[in-house]
Amino acid sequence: MKDTLETTQLQPLQKVTLPEIPPAKDEEILAYLRRSTQIAEIAAKAEQDALILNLCEQLNVTASDAELQAAGDQFRLEHKLLGASETLLWLSVQRITVEDWSYGIRLNLLTKKLKELLFGEIVDNYYIQHRQNFRRVALSQILVRELTQAQQIVRIIKEENASFCALALEHSKGKQSKENGGFAGIRFLSELLPEISTAISQAKEGELIGPIQTTLGYHIIRVEKFFPLELNAELREEVLDSFFQAWLQGKLNFALPGS
Repeated sequence: MKDTLETTQLQPLQKVTLPEIPPAKDEEILAYLRRSTQIAEIAAKAEQDALILNLCEQLNVTASDAELQAAGDQFRLEHKLLGASETLLWLSVQRITVEDWSYGIRLNLLTKKLKELLFGEIVDNYYIQHRQNFRRVALSQILVRELTQAQQIVRIIKEENASFCALALEHSKGKQSKENGGFAGIRFLSELLPEISTAISQAKEGELIGPIQTTLGYHIIRVEKFFPLELNAELREEVLDSFFQAWLQGKLNFALPGS
């Protein structure tokens, strides 16, 4: 039956000669972004880049040829573009020129240097004064609407050693936790709802906490892992970028017409 249906559906196409589709032109790509309502997002990123370049010029933030070469080499290494042929093929797939790519490398490098100039010292001092805000935890949760259901789930887990993952998949109303078998990710304590942050701050790894009531409902939390408090390069870059993005958005809002 299925084969018959597919054959019937394809019969009209057998009479059609499909044309060769040339690569989309820049104006066609722009038209697609407009009709697919993505133009505002792309425009905002372009405006941000323009602001960054303007600020770098005003503050005399520059990148030397050696720095650009090192940044380009690092990019190729990360993307496994180890030779000229691989790089040229990648550029072709991306539909960009060497000049486009080099411009992007320069912009990324200038952005990094601008962030460090503006907020590098602030981030280090802020971390020292607010270390507890940067304590990270991996946690799982089951979110339900009713207290009685939450209490029942806790009882089943504790007394019957039921699977937290299976119960999350079946009962959790939280989209992320339901889709991931309860796992809610790795979060800073400061990012969590205050009720949850307070409840788990002194918990042990593997401990089941809850039900905890918030405006979202009743949370059953399992603490998977606490991470050491240290301002490593990855965390520092994340905090630095959060300061920079908030500041940059304020500048953009001020600069745009009608603000």
